Amino acid sequence: MAEAVLTLSSKNYGAWSLRGWLLARFSGLEFSEKVLPPDDADVRAEILLLSSSILVPSLQHKGIKVWDTLAIGEYLNEIRPTAGLLPADIAARAHCRAICGEMHSGFSSMRSSMPLNIKARFPKFKTWSRADADIKRIVEIWTDCLQRYGGPFLFGKKPGMADAMYAPVVSRFRTYDIPLDAVCVAYCTRIWTLPAMQEWIAAAQDEPDDFDELDAEF
Repeated sequence: MAEAVLTLSSKNYGAWSLRGWLLARFSGLEFSEKVLPPDDADVRAEILLLSSSILVPSLQHKGIKVWDTLAIGEYLNEIRPTAGLLPADIAARAHCRAICGEMHSGFSSMRSSMPLNIKARFPKFKTWSRADADIKRIVEIWTDCLQRYGGPFLFGKKPGMADAMYAPVVSRFRTYDIPLDAVCVAYCTRIWTLPAMQEWIAAAQDEPDDFDELDAEF
């Protein structure tokens, strides 16, 4: 029996659920999944960006319940320190927390105009100026981290908390056909082809389309 339960929303549309799930996978924690039905209030709040205080995803482990993706990441780092979700070096760890926090609280224009939709493709999608500013900042973050820490992931040789936090952005850039430089294209390919990410993508492809309002082109 798995030692933890991770509660999730949609695998096609749930960006925060994807982050929490990847964090658990990267940590090596054995867990089972509980997927909430589409009409659950927290599911719709997460997917439609209706609330900043949602309870999906959430992790239950040894009588402890943790929600909010950043809190899940910090908890997993405490119980599985050798997994390297956060860098060992204090300066790099502070940097990692800063860019994870930036993803957690920012980029609202990009997220609202380019919702996660793993199955969809919108070639030559026209982004608006505020979303463009968010995209530019994300590219700056990725470029800086890959140069500073040597890659192939944002903070070195293993995927960690920062990579999980930005993984839904990789999917968004693919869905909405966002042009990127060679460094960022290579990083996106690296994240997209991770076994854990491929497992999630396969499940998303098999998921019924229960959120029709997200299938429209913005």
